Amino acid sequence: MADPATYRPKAGEIPTSPGVYRFRDEHGRVIYVGKAKNLRQRLANYFQDVANLHERTRRMVATAASVEWTVVGTEVEALALEFTWIQQYDPRFNVKYRDDKSYPYLAVTLGEEVPRAQVMRGAKRKGTRYFGPYGHAWAIRETLDLLLRVFPIRTCSAGVYKRAGQSGRPCLLGYIDKCSAPCVGRISVDDHRALVLDFCDFMAGDTAKFERRLTKRMQEAAAEMEYEQAARLRDDIEALRRATEKNAVVLGDATDADVFALVGDELEAAVQVFHVRGGRIRGQRGWVVEKVEDITDGELVEHLLQQVYGAAEEVDGPEARDAVPREVLVPVLPPDLEQVGAWLTGLRGARVDVRVPQRGDKKELAATVRKNAEHALMVHRTRRAGDLTTRSQALAEIQEALDLESAPLRIECYDISHTQGTYQSASMVVFEDGLPRKSEYRSFSIRGSDGDGARDDTEAMHEVITRRFKRYLADRLKSNDVEMAAELSGGEVDADAPEEKARFAYPPSLVVVDGGPPQVAAAKKAMDELGITDVALCGLAKRLEEVWVPGDDYPVILQRSSEGLYLLQRVRDEAHRFAITQHRRRRSKGMTASVLDDVPGLGPARKKMLLTHFGSVKRLKAASVEEIASVRGMGDKTAEAVVAALKG
Repeated sequence: MADPATYRPKAGEIPTSPGVYRFRDEHGRVIYVGKAKNLRQRLANYFQDVANLHERTRRMVATAASVEWTVVGTEVEALALEFTWIQQYDPRFNVKYRDDKSYPYLAVTLGEEVPRAQVMRGAKRKGTRYFGPYGHAWAIRETLDLLLRVFPIRTCSAGVYKRAGQSGRPCLLGYIDKCSAPCVGRISVDDHRALVLDFCDFMAGDTAKFERRLTKRMQEAAAEMEYEQAARLRDDIEALRRATEKNAVVLGDATDADVFALVGDELEAAVQVFHVRGGRIRGQRGWVVEKVEDITDGELVEHLLQQVYGAAEEVDGPEARDAVPREVLVPVLPPDLEQVGAWLTGLRGARVDVRVPQRGDKKELAATVRKNAEHALMVHRTRRAGDLTTRSQALAEIQEALDLESAPLRIECYDISHTQGTYQSASMVVFEDGLPRKSEYRSFSIRGSDGDGARDDTEAMHEVITRRFKRYLADRLKSNDVEMAAELSGGEVDADAPEEKARFAYPPSLVVVDGGPPQVAAAKKAMDELGITDVALCGLAKRLEEVWVPGDDYPVILQRSSEGLYLLQRVRDEAHRFAITQHRRRRSKGMTASVLDDVPGLGPARKKMLLTHFGSVKRLKAASVEEIASVRGMGDKTAEAVVAALKG
């Protein structure tokens, strides 16, 4: 733990302008990001007597080893930059909003030539318009099935669409009139896109005009005594009404609002939001918040709005208006209300009102959202109470068994996978606080001393550990150079400065290798050669689940019911799974190798174009240089290289 006085900048060096600041630990890792109207005044609060600081703030400044800041023009810019850096660095001492589930959306891929409606989860993609989120995927499919009667837009995958176009026959949905079949030309691409845009307007809440349009057409058909057509239009109107009635009106018609609620204590909180569009609840989301920093409810709401609406910076037009509504109803006003309102207004392109509901339907709806938050927090506490205790117990047992100075909060595990020495692959998995951190998993292709792979698993393990910690030393040096540059500039950094890609700059507390004494000895040798002395090492042998420590003649035996052993087994099994996955991928790629792979200048797209043009490798072999050169994208030199490769 560092003394904050050792890295405290001089007061005269810190500007009084608005800006964003970052605290880094001894390894250069960003551990906290904050913004300030006055950087000098805000940073001075962190360097007062530590006895006066909140416990969580005290831990943060003691963990940090340096601080740097970026000056911006306005407080709104500071708000946007703070969100960007929190998303980029995932600082451990900032509040983290974790979705309590992966919510499904109804997505329309407007970025494609022929847009498609489908269920999507995960990160939002550019060029795609989202509606929701929904509580269940089946609710989306049920709604979509009703609306396809009126808006027969494409819902099939790329493979199905391509096969239908090649065969000249639509899929089943085309035959039952739930798709307008642009794949076979029943409808033009432009007309299909117009149909998709009508579907998006309906989902966005503009439902009345479509019902009026169908009603008028039904009346015209009945007047002309086309009763079958009128009956079909009547059923279409009923389908629209049923899809609309699935969401009861909770606010006045045409009201677009997001209603937030927050319930919690000093350690954690549950957040719920109802997305109301056109007066109806179109989606609901929930988060569980770990309060790892000293923060008020108002500041928590401000971070929440950053989390929910930050992604809207990447879109514009109707997508931005869908993402940011006219009204944002919150339980507590954020401290920088004017800046938050200006930021949201800039995202939407129209005025956004952030306020606390005081009376009427909106206050009643906010109370309903709060009840949902209370229930979510109760369920979370019930599920996590035992889990947190178990993980803490497991880390404590490993610390005691291996005689470590502190609990191994970051564990890295390595495993080797191959098929009789071929396609040798290795995995590195990372567990932090007893949970997998998949974004930091890494895979290695084993080269060996002669480039043809390692002789055995011990040589492969030595190579992997060497490569990992060589990168650690190089990235640590790079991080130190960046810190030194920041110190020389008085701690100020440019907001647009490219961030160093120090992916291996953070050392583990414990390295676990899959294997017994030979693998442990190989890993120990690699670490000794690089001068790595501050990282603990052990191996977990599969046969008897023995824990081997370097230099010991006998293994450490953990009880079969030990939570520490169970955690080590989970880490080892995850490394084994990941190594096998990477090995199978390499093996599949190697078994589908082609003589065209080594032709210079011939990439995957050109290879595919050649095979599509000639139909088979046999016909390609029989082709002349002139015939190959006539293919679009091919030149004479590349054609000559292809002929030489096929005949060589």
